[in-house]
Amino acid sequence: MRFKFSIIALLLEVVFIILFGLFVEHDTGNTSLYPYFKDVHVMIFIGFGFLMTFLKKYGFTSVGINMLIAAFGLQWGTLMQGFLHRGEGGKIPLNIKSMINADFSTATALISFGAVLGKTNPVQMLLLTFLEITAFAVNEYLVTEIFQATDIGASMTIHAFGAYFGLAVTLILYRPGLKNKHANEESSYHSDIFAMIGTLFLWLFWPSFNSAIAAENDQTKTIINTYYSLAACAVVTFALSSLLDQRGKFSMVLIQNATLAGGVAVGTCADLTIDPFVAMCIGIIAGIISVLGFRFLTPVLASKLKIQDTCGVHNLHGLPGILGGIASIVVTAKHPETKKGIQLTAGKQASALGSTIGIALLGGALTGAILRLPIWGQVSDQNCFDDSAYWEVPEEEKLPEINSNN
Repeated sequence: MRFKFSIIALLLEVVFIILFGLFVEHDTGNTSLYPYFKDVHVMIFIGFGFLMTFLKKYGFTSVGINMLIAAFGLQWGTLMQGFLHRGEGGKIPLNIKSMINADFSTATALISFGAVLGKTNPVQMLLLTFLEITAFAVNEYLVTEIFQATDIGASMTIHAFGAYFGLAVTLILYRPGLKNKHANEESSYHSDIFAMIGTLFLWLFWPSFNSAIAAENDQTKTIINTYYSLAACAVVTFALSSLLDQRGKFSMVLIQNATLAGGVAVGTCADLTIDPFVAMCIGIIAGIISVLGFRFLTPVLASKLKIQDTCGVHNLHGLPGILGGIASIVVTAKHPETKKGIQLTAGKQASALGSTIGIALLGGALTGAILRLPIWGQVSDQNCFDDSAYWEVPEEEKLPEINSNN
């Protein structure tokens, strides 16, 4: 991997610098959105990163490659969204809002990273990030500019898209040797504590994520709806976690993940005409769906459909993302309203949801086929979920050294 990764990473970075020099300029806008940007930035680099540290021997990769994906992806996201939204002949303006949108674009790749966690190498993750953000930007343009749908908290365009893109990739990269659970594909007491830190950062800052680019007169409503949806979801998750265990104990997997589903599901309609109790109901349904998904659906996907979803992104992002899209269809059908001079309709929302799922599955399948090419190299099944394949590991944690064969 020594030369392959370094050459590809440096080459792409040089291309980004050239493109920035040719097409990007400063925008002298105000900095009122900077507090929201900080919250979103923390979610991307700390929240997502630590959430994936639950694997007992894969913490370096979870946090480290998360940082790589985010730093790489935000540059490409800035360019892709800028090219599509700048209009003819204009330059791409850089401001706080464009930085927030750049962070949003990286979230899709980080969600997909969760689906393939432990089974890919850094070169493959760079390529996945590049290809996925390209597909994300195209879909986001279709949803907002062509279909003229609303998705302020990106339940569809980020969460559902990232989940189903990742599931399609992991299906194509299916490893028969991992059909039976790998010895390292489990958590430890301390790794679960680190993962819970990621959960808490995400849970606390999710209202900022959903409201960051909302219209100023809708931001307070969006924050409130997200706040109470998360709270209701968390309570239901704890209740179901205990109920589904024969001894009445809580499952750390469910608490780390399903407690966040309310923030995902309420995102699309958080700025629409809904009362707080409706947001809470969405959060409750999201929590139920997520918990049941982790408990019953994930094993079926793995055994019957050959979808090895390491982090369970289908249950945290995929199903709640679809729920968010469906909720927006119902809300716009019942309470038609206008946003930015555009009449929102159930048909537009349904088109956005269909486009998102379709492009995600197709893009993920094509990306998986590219990542499967032998030229990129892959770690062996035996050495999956082990940091020592790609990282210098401290002596006290070292097992016999693993060569990455790349």
